Amino acid sequence: MHLLLVEDDADIAQFVRDGLREQGHAVEWVERGDDALAWAESHDFDLVILDVMLPGASGLEVARTLRERRQRVPILMLTARDSVDDRVRGLDSGADDYLVKPFAFAELLARVRALGRRPVDVHSPVLRVGDLELDPATRRVSRGGQPIELAAKDYAILEYLMRHEGQVLTRSMIMDHAWEYEFEAGTNIVDVHIRYLRRKVDDPFPVKLIQTVRGAGYRIAAEGAG
Repeated sequence: MHLLLVEDDADIAQFVRDGLREQGHAVEWVERGDDALAWAESHDFDLVILDVMLPGASGLEVARTLRERRQRVPILMLTARDSVDDRVRGLDSGADDYLVKPFAFAELLARVRALGRRPVDVHSPVLRVGDLELDPATRRVSRGGQPIELAAKDYAILEYLMRHEGQVLTRSMIMDHAWEYEFEAGTNIVDVHIRYLRRKVDDPFPVKLIQTVRGAGYRIAAEGAG
C-alpha cells in the first residue's frame, strides 16, 4: 500500500516508516498538518496515519477537512491522549481507527492491515483472478492451490494489480503505489519487478495472467489471458 504518515516526532516517524517499508509499503512522511492536506489533495493514498498534535493544522482538523472534501481514504489516528472523550473526538472527526501512544509496532501493523482490507467498494477480503488468490490478511499468495512466496515489493505490486483487475496500470501508477515519490523516475524498476512476478505467478502455469499492454503498462486478467 501507499501510505501517508503525518507525525512531527522524528524518532516515532522513523520507527514507523522503517517498519512499514520492511513490510513492503511505500511511505511518505510529513510533519505538518497543512502539508498533509496538500499531499492528500494532490496524490492518492491507500491509508493516512495521522498524529493528533501537529504544527500547522491539528490531526483533528486534517481528518475533518479530508472528510469535507469527500476523500474516503482510511485514517488511523495516533495520539498520546487516551480518554474516552479524546477517542470519541478523533472518531467523530472522521478517523476510522485510533491507536494510543506508546504502541507496539505489531499492533500498528495489524490495524494497517485491517484498514487496508476496507476498500471503498465491497469486495471479498480474498482477492482472486482466475486461479490466483491473494489474502491481504495473511499476505499469502497461491495459484491453483500451490503457495507462492513473494518478496515484499513484488507482493505490493501484485496486490495493486489484483485490486484493479482488468484495468491498465501505467508504470508511473505502479511506481506511485509501490515506491515513495522521491524514488528516481525513468528507471525500468517496474519492468524488473514484473519479470520477477511473472517467474513466480505465470511461468509455471499454462495460462498467463499478467499482461503487457504495449505503450501503456500492465494489467492482470483471467479473461483473454494466454
